[in-house]
Amino acid sequence: MPRRLPTRDELHIWREFIETTEALRAAVGARLQSDSGLSAGDYGVLLALSEAPDQRLRSSDLALAVGWERSRLSHHLGRMERRGLISRGRATDDNRGALITLTPAGAAAFREATAPHLRAIRELFVDALTPEQLAAAADVAGALRRTLTS
Repeated sequence: MPRRLPTRDELHIWREFIETTEALRAAVGARLQSDSGLSAGDYGVLLALSEAPDQRLRSSDLALAVGWERSRLSHHLGRMERRGLISRGRATDDNRGALITLTPAGAAAFREATAPHLRAIRELFVDALTPEQLAAAADVAGALRRTLTS
């Protein structure tokens, strides 16, 4: 059976979805940067570390948590380490990977950024939608996630 290509209307919906999602991420990221001095990448790394046991993760596990290639993460961690947000050390149980730890300065930066970040999410995403649209967005996101993970 030949594969069907998207229709003109389906392609229009696709572009609207992608362009709006990118614009929303950029707006939330810009607000985060201006409110806290943290990039969206910084915040994602700090969030993952703040939720980890003892606020530390192997670099490979952190890369999975933030959805980045290990080389991209390594470069980003170098910048974060120079700013005192994280520290890198060797895992004590083997020498294969780095252990990334949230520093007190990183934890403080994360705490200070969280309330303004959540306010931006509320303003730019949640408050822009009706409760019904928000529920539909959850359904769409769930359907897409299931397709991508199956």
